Amino acid sequence: MPHGWQLLDRPREFDAVRSALTGAGSYGVVLVGDAGVGKTTLARSVTESLRSQVHWVASTESSRSIPLGVFAHLVGGSSSRDATALLASARESLVSQGNSIVGVDDAHLLDELSATLLHQMAVDQTGRILATVRSGEPVPDAVTSLWKDGYLRRIELQPFTKQQSVQLVESVIGGRLEGLSADLMWESSGGNPLFLRHLVEGSIDAGTLKRVDDVWQLRGPTAVPSGLVALLESRLDQAGDAVLTALKLLALCEPLDIDALTELAGDAAVDDAEMRGLIRFQQDGPVLNARFSHPLVGDVVRSKVGRAAERRLKGQVVQILRRRDLDTAASRIRMAQLSIDSDQTVDTELLTSAAKDAIYLSNLPLGERLARTAFERTGSLADGALLSRALLWQGKPAAADAILAQFAPADLDEVQLVQWGVPRVSTLFWSMSEVAAAHEVLALVTERVRHPALRLILDATAAAMAVHENHIEAGITEALQVLADPQAPDQAVEFAAFAAGLAMPVAGRGDEFEPIAARCRAEQKTTDGMIRVMVRYCDVLALTHIGRFDLADKRAADYADFSSVGQFLAWAIAKIMAGVVATARGDFPEVVSSIEQALAALSAESPLPWQLPGRLLLARAYAALGRIGEAERVLTDAAEHSGPSMALHEPQRLISRSWYAAAKGMERNAVELARAAADNAQRSGQYALEAEALHHATRFGDRSTAARLAELAGLLHGDLAGLYARHAAAVADADAAALDAVSAAFERAGMLLSAADAAAQAAPLHDAAGDRRRTSESGATALRLAEACGGATTPAIRTAARPLPLTPREREIAELVSAGLSNREVAEQLTLSVRTVEGHVYRACFKLDVADRDELARVVGKKT
Repeated sequence: MPHGWQLLDRPREFDAVRSALTGAGSYGVVLVGDAGVGKTTLARSVTESLRSQVHWVASTESSRSIPLGVFAHLVGGSSSRDATALLASARESLVSQGNSIVGVDDAHLLDELSATLLHQMAVDQTGRILATVRSGEPVPDAVTSLWKDGYLRRIELQPFTKQQSVQLVESVIGGRLEGLSADLMWESSGGNPLFLRHLVEGSIDAGTLKRVDDVWQLRGPTAVPSGLVALLESRLDQAGDAVLTALKLLALCEPLDIDALTELAGDAAVDDAEMRGLIRFQQDGPVLNARFSHPLVGDVVRSKVGRAAERRLKGQVVQILRRRDLDTAASRIRMAQLSIDSDQTVDTELLTSAAKDAIYLSNLPLGERLARTAFERTGSLADGALLSRALLWQGKPAAADAILAQFAPADLDEVQLVQWGVPRVSTLFWSMSEVAAAHEVLALVTERVRHPALRLILDATAAAMAVHENHIEAGITEALQVLADPQAPDQAVEFAAFAAGLAMPVAGRGDEFEPIAARCRAEQKTTDGMIRVMVRYCDVLALTHIGRFDLADKRAADYADFSSVGQFLAWAIAKIMAGVVATARGDFPEVVSSIEQALAALSAESPLPWQLPGRLLLARAYAALGRIGEAERVLTDAAEHSGPSMALHEPQRLISRSWYAAAKGMERNAVELARAAADNAQRSGQYALEAEALHHATRFGDRSTAARLAELAGLLHGDLAGLYARHAAAVADADAAALDAVSAAFERAGMLLSAADAAAQAAPLHDAAGDRRRTSESGATALRLAEACGGATTPAIRTAARPLPLTPREREIAELVSAGLSNREVAEQLTLSVRTVEGHVYRACFKLDVADRDELARVVGKKT
């Protein structure tokens, strides 16, 4: 483990305890909290900050059976059996020590005589006391009265907040903790620092918490190491067999309603478990459910259940739950899971239904398990298709295709052909990049299927394929035809919505997708939850392309509301949604955080197609932040997703490469790549992407984009193209005032780095006009906005920050020289002759009054 466990500061609680020990009229404090919450750590850290002498004693189960047990050493060799004499002797020893503090750890375990001694000291105010008490434990009356009667201050020490828990874990593991894993670890530990430590160390040892790229993620069950097991088992051992049986039943089926639990375990055992603080009851709608007081208690109880007992106990629960209505996805999934591992017969229809529920809820590992169990029992195409879909979404395309390859299409009817063909096409096209084979399968199925509703499913699939092959207009037309048909089944509607949702935003028609997205949000009837998640992505994409960033952020946050680790893929796509909006805003630290986590969550046996848009956003963010090596690595990784099935993303790939070139100081190359992206987008009908690419070219210094952007401003929906056109016109006219105005407009729109670039481009124009005040104002605006983008840098910002009297080409070559490249290497990188490079180096040296290229490198290095 990279770092050791350190005390996480609790400044508010620290000050409260210190004040209770040192303030006028204060005689001490009792710290109350759960085991492992950090009472002792806080108490000792406070006493270490004081000059007073501290006498620490620690109560134990064994010492509580000995009168004056923890204070016995204070009575010396006294042989008296008189309690009064013993108390007097111990008290005199403590008081004679002067300005001292008596610290008692686990004061709830004090014997009656020791508790009386503390009480006397508090009543007589003859010493200061710092005691810790564990919540939920019986406490001697004399200790309870310390705070009830107002002698000492009682401070309840709360578990860590989620933010504190994540901060602690990240300080130990030395890296970022994936948000989904952070949620699970915080919930599992309850914010208890000791539990959290055991959980982290145990999970690392078990290999379930591991680093993927720069993100730590938890996959699989949380591991409970022996140290924590021993801590929790001590409480379980005192509970008795009846309570333990109730806990075992709950551990195998949490939550469990109170009626079922009491019927299985008995009222007395359930009441005792609640009184001991091992379980709690929570009202979930009309049902009162039993849950463990702490998640890790359930983990320890489960570890005490053998395989045979598990089958028997689960069977008992199944028998009771069979009498209940299975009218929700949660109830069907729970019954199916219990049935599989019980000694009761399993309803195969229930298994299939529960598998559909799990996949709909985007819990793919669970969906795979249930679907596999069903398929092994039935061998049916319906169950095989479910299993194949769950495998596909988890990045196991070969296994997914192998399931479907077991069925001969000649033996299938029309419904079965669609059930078999659509997932097989999806696997071949998107995950295996076998585009020709995918089209062959789709043609085979289309030729045989005649039912209108079934053909609509095939048409929707074809539309999604067309969009990904960059046939934007054709894909939109076909998708809209499906969506307009009142007979379209749910699967056709969602696939068509996915196709339209990817195409409309990049075509500049993002506002037209809103009613489609609203329709899908309202219906939500599909059995494939991942299609639903992708439509949500399209919703955020559409809002972003028309400049409605606030609503896009809200939708992305709403769609990220997943809590199960099994939903990691849906959660990852939601993080990419957040990255889409953050990129448009210029919030590159947020882009890096969101996308790095998304890519870690998308790690699979085979590259998942959704890694590509995430990687392209991440590469752009790295480049903007000057992290050139990381941008290059991510762009290299992105190359594994290419070919006809990924053609839709080619303009974005070129835009990311243009930002990478700009980060390296290759401004002309950056402009060329941005223009290439615009050309590609124009040819395919991605007019919004064309406008965006031309905007990037303008920011990199291209003064020839105004005319085309003006045309696009009249074609595209939303306000962004109009802003791009205003910016391009101001650059073309070298109009500093117009650039300042459009910078303010970009800032109001929420596009902070575009605003920074416009202000940065105004600064040298003001300088050339001799207006020093406006030069400073524009430059300061550019730097302020760049700082708000995480310290992002662009060619325009670098020039505004430290202007050099060089042409763009001279500056570009000078920056490459400062990066350590030889003239020949510069020539190769810029596709120039060595003589041309030498000429530019000579002129740059002359303008900057430096003697040679070494001095030029030093000057330019300081300026950039």
